[in-house]
Amino acid sequence: MNIKPIKIDADYQAALKDIENLMIAGPDTPEGEKLDVMVTLIEAYEAKHFPMDLKSSRLAKNTGL
Repeated sequence: MNIKPIKIDADYQAALKDIENLMIAGPDTPEGEKLDVMVTLIEAYEAKHFPMDLKSSRLAKNTGL
């Protein structure tokens, strides 16, 4: 399993491509474990670089967007 930190947008884009190929992996397989780790890294990167505005999020829920 070759996993690197996601530091820049190019790393992020590569990670998204990686998980696209791993989406069919079984949960108790090496690929499934890699998927779990990659998703965690992507979520951390997105939280830092694409923070959600809670007001907009609530508005979207209330209006059905």
